[in-house]
Amino acid sequence: MAFITIDFETFYDVEYSLSKVTTEEYVRDPRFEVIGVGVKVDGGETEWASGSHEELSLYLSQFDWADSMVLAHNMMFDGAILSWQFGIVPKAYADTLCMARALHGVEVGGSLKKLAERYQLGVKGTEVVKALGKRREQFTPEDLAKYGDYCINDVELTYDLFKEFMAQGFPKQELRLIDLTLRMFTTPTLELDKPALEAHLEECRASKEKLLEECGVIKSDLMSNKKLALVLGNLGVTPPMKISKTTGKETYAFSKTDEAFLALQDHHDPHVQTVVAARLGAKSTLEETRTQRFIDIASRGKMPGPIRYCAAHTTRWGGDDKINLQNLPSRGPNAKKLKKCIVAPEGHVLIDCDSAQIEARVVAWLAEQEDVVEAFAAKKDVYKKMASQIYSVAEDKVTSGQREVGKAVILGCGYGMGAARLKDHLALKGVDVSSDEARHIIQVYREANWCISNLWASAGHTLKYMANGDTLPFGREGVLEVYGGMKAIRLPSGLCIRYGGLRGVQGEKGVEYMYDTRKGPSRIYGGKVVENVCQGIARCIIGEQMLKIAKRYRVVLTVHDSVVACVAEQEAEEAQAYVEQCMRYVPSWATGLPVNCESEVHKTYGG
Repeated sequence: MAFITIDFETFYDVEYSLSKVTTEEYVRDPRFEVIGVGVKVDGGETEWASGSHEELSLYLSQFDWADSMVLAHNMMFDGAILSWQFGIVPKAYADTLCMARALHGVEVGGSLKKLAERYQLGVKGTEVVKALGKRREQFTPEDLAKYGDYCINDVELTYDLFKEFMAQGFPKQELRLIDLTLRMFTTPTLELDKPALEAHLEECRASKEKLLEECGVIKSDLMSNKKLALVLGNLGVTPPMKISKTTGKETYAFSKTDEAFLALQDHHDPHVQTVVAARLGAKSTLEETRTQRFIDIASRGKMPGPIRYCAAHTTRWGGDDKINLQNLPSRGPNAKKLKKCIVAPEGHVLIDCDSAQIEARVVAWLAEQEDVVEAFAAKKDVYKKMASQIYSVAEDKVTSGQREVGKAVILGCGYGMGAARLKDHLALKGVDVSSDEARHIIQVYREANWCISNLWASAGHTLKYMANGDTLPFGREGVLEVYGGMKAIRLPSGLCIRYGGLRGVQGEKGVEYMYDTRKGPSRIYGGKVVENVCQGIARCIIGEQMLKIAKRYRVVLTVHDSVVACVAEQEAEEAQAYVEQCMRYVPSWATGLPVNCESEVHKTYGG
């Protein structure tokens, strides 16, 4: 198999660039034009080719793409050009941007410029700046040659960077996951129901004023912090707070830069979404914006799956290209409306298989909380078991309401949640408990699951040692490795969760631990470490399962703990059985972990 490194240089201007539009929109736009491409085969000399679309198509046709791994820095972009503009789909994709996120974490800049400097590979040029607004025919031969040298340098830097990453022992299985993730975008399969999207957009627009009316406010009222806090409180939302830089006192976090407030744009209650959008001065709610974006994509072609590899600190996948498929609403008035507009192609169906309670299972297994592990393995009702302990009743006497509390506790309390947060958590699910009841529930959970509680404490001790550059293992033996010098925890995948700059600082209740992120220092504690590693372990498992599914069927999405495969309609029953078999696979390093799954087969992603 050949190894080809590529880099496309394309037309852009002030309004038409990747900083203004999505990758999908940019590559499919009528203004799109390739100025030239740099190509390096194996370790040979890099070539620069420029010409018309037809000339470049002829040039590219000489390479055996079907038997080549193709490398780029940001393959979503270069791979989309290869596929959508030239009809080229290689045997495998590789991407140094993906690899950089995996190796250095999401808190470190992944630009080719920064990485080249970090590894002392050379200097990335600036010739691209001079290309602003210039079509290919507007370049002089001299300028085009300089642009070619710039592109050749980028190809060489990308190739050298890949070699550096592989020399560090980048896991080969992760290369396969990068390839699989990129294919979701570069070779789109899913379609969008444009008429249904347009009807949904009209519904969204019509409901906005009505929702504000139901809240008993007008837009101008929401400029008052006190009024907005009252409205949010009435909607069951605790107003986010912050410390004022001016006064040093606590105040409402209602500005356009306050993350907790911005996050409310995606609240499950559309009343909350509408109120927040009105305060921010947004013309559209998040649901409207997303629906319009889907409509625009539908007018251009099939829907690429914009999934970002290693998007999160825990190495999990996330949304990309301004479409976060990870948080399409599944509850409330807009429940699954967008999901139902994502459709399998003619003659095919979608199998959506979800790894059941994966984090609750992982935390019990990692902590060696054997009674819970055994209950999961025996397919017992662990929610009812927890409720019977909370309410001191026999399991067969647990009511549906009590079981819902047990479910919320099992799924929500494994990472050290306190009574106040539990009270708010239950309130969001429509269950009101007093502060005393919440404290009682937390006490019962921790006493019943003392191994899990001990795991939080062990993780807290690990932070202390890690901050000093030492190591102290925690969790089930042989699963995790703590690297004190690197301030990192190695996952079974071979990738690490990193806590760069980890340090202890004196807080009100003693020493607290902080690590550096792009957005500033972030507090970390035992329960949060356990959450991080459990999510990371779940991701390792799902990654292995997804690769097994991909051996037979086309994987088109992975969202949270689920995998979506597109299969021929006549194979649906056989394919569903195979997908479930794969999603119940337990890696050799996770012996004893009681993995399970649930799946559905539908024509649309929303069922």
